[in-house]
Amino acid sequence: MEKKPVPRISILGFVLLFTCSNLFIEVINAQNWLNGHATFYGVNQDPSTFGGACGYDNPYHAGFGVHTTALSSALFRNGQACGACYRVRCNRQLDRRWCLPHGAVTVTATNFCPPNNHGGWCDAPRQHFDMSMPAFLRIARQGNEGVVPVLYTRVTCRRKGGVRFTLKGQANFNMVMISNVGGSGDIKSVSIRGSRTKIWLPMHRNWGVNWQSRNDLRTQTLSFRLTLVDGKTMEFINVVPSSWKFGQTFASRRQFY
Repeated sequence: MEKKPVPRISILGFVLLFTCSNLFIEVINAQNWLNGHATFYGVNQDPSTFGGACGYDNPYHAGFGVHTTALSSALFRNGQACGACYRVRCNRQLDRRWCLPHGAVTVTATNFCPPNNHGGWCDAPRQHFDMSMPAFLRIARQGNEGVVPVLYTRVTCRRKGGVRFTLKGQANFNMVMISNVGGSGDIKSVSIRGSRTKIWLPMHRNWGVNWQSRNDLRTQTLSFRLTLVDGKTMEFINVVPSSWKFGQTFASRRQFY
């Protein structure tokens, strides 16, 4: 019986197939990138002071480093976006003079860029990042004092260590600042439970990452249940000992990924 020849792909055909596959992947990935603009602020400021409207006492100590950003109202979502992470790269197709080749940085939302309602970059519906200077210089050349076009996408926040809980308030007014949150980074809801209350009590967003409860939970061991915007829920059981005092921070061993 005569054997049929086995079809072979030429080197040229393989190269074309590989190139087309990569182009297809690039097109798919490109659909996840959105257009926006970026500026920087705080030239002579310590980046650790950029807690702003999110309520982080010190973004650096909160686990975010110096690559932080303020968001325009279209992105800020009344504080719900606090703690979210974005991958931002300068759009060299639109600005080859100031955009660094392959310049990209991952930033955490820690502040709000307020609108001026006169056509400013942070006015709705503009998607704008007002970044710390160290973050901005990862995507744009030194000497640019203006605005650069960017492409951005949401990315997973990768944190070192566990989620942290800082206790604030007094007596019947408990406020908790929640920081160093991984995963999507942005918190949708929080519940608290004392060792004597036995049930989960819903907390309410006071501002940014500060959540409040009017229950007197002093001298009780505290547990928290967090739900992120992406729907992931995690419980932090007995993360705060009964000997806690206002002003203290407690780090858990658990983290979102």
